Amino acid sequence: MNPTEPTHRRLVLITGPSGAGRSSAIRALEDLGFEVIDNMPLRLIRALLDDPSSTRPLALGIDPRTRDFSVNAVMDAIGQIAAIPGLVPELLYLDCDTNVLLRRFSETRRRHPLADGDRPEAGIAREMEMLGPLRARADVLIDTSQLNVHQLRAAVEEWFAPGEQGHLSVSVESFSYKRGLPRSVDMVFDCRFLKNPYWEPSLRAANGTEKVVQDHIATDSRYAEFVAKTTDLALWLLPAFAEEGKSHLSIAFGCTGGQHRSVAMAETCAVALAKAGWQVSIRHRELDRRKKDGAE
Repeated sequence: MNPTEPTHRRLVLITGPSGAGRSSAIRALEDLGFEVIDNMPLRLIRALLDDPSSTRPLALGIDPRTRDFSVNAVMDAIGQIAAIPGLVPELLYLDCDTNVLLRRFSETRRRHPLADGDRPEAGIAREMEMLGPLRARADVLIDTSQLNVHQLRAAVEEWFAPGEQGHLSVSVESFSYKRGLPRSVDMVFDCRFLKNPYWEPSLRAANGTEKVVQDHIATDSRYAEFVAKTTDLALWLLPAFAEEGKSHLSIAFGCTGGQHRSVAMAETCAVALAKAGWQVSIRHRELDRRKKDGAE
């Protein structure tokens, strides 16, 4: 079934561990025009879809608190939906680091729904293990560990804004290897071999969005060829992914601190892809984190 055909009705199932932002994602989808139902018993999904009275895109929130929930039941529901003409289900999984979830439960003083007593650690571990197969099956995975509610809304809008299905959007990200690889990324390029502006005292406090830093990195004899080869590879792959039906591709550039080289490469790549006509968003993970910490 071609999802761009007029009879297509978009259906998104949203899940993920408690505290990862499922309610915020559901509200964002509702604001985008989706008909939203949270914690609907899985056995009732087919009856809902057999009702021809609504043609709005549909978003269903599911988690272990949902009546008759099990991984097998969710997988079966996805299979049943996929068999209905005009419907192509998408599973959105909101992921989050365990330590961040612990902090969120501590700050809100909420009880974890799967925890015994008042300590959420065991409940988080139990839920993560339970949801593991759904994470592996997810069509869209958004890691909310470093996202505030506004950034999460923007990420949901990037994926599910009306009229965007059937079109490939690209996100380009910079990051620091010290803080680990981004968990929901398709392609990763290591920039640590490039000339490092950190060792130039006048550039140490600057970042790769600034021309003076980009010009400094560009004096590395390998820089121009690295830019050309990575950009050419992305431009070669994007049409193939679009033809295959992929709706989003994420590209990440990493360096030691996530401040200079990776940022410059991400900026350069994003501009090149945008000039080629692709829908591109950009995020600098470490710069965003520092801005957030500075505001707190």
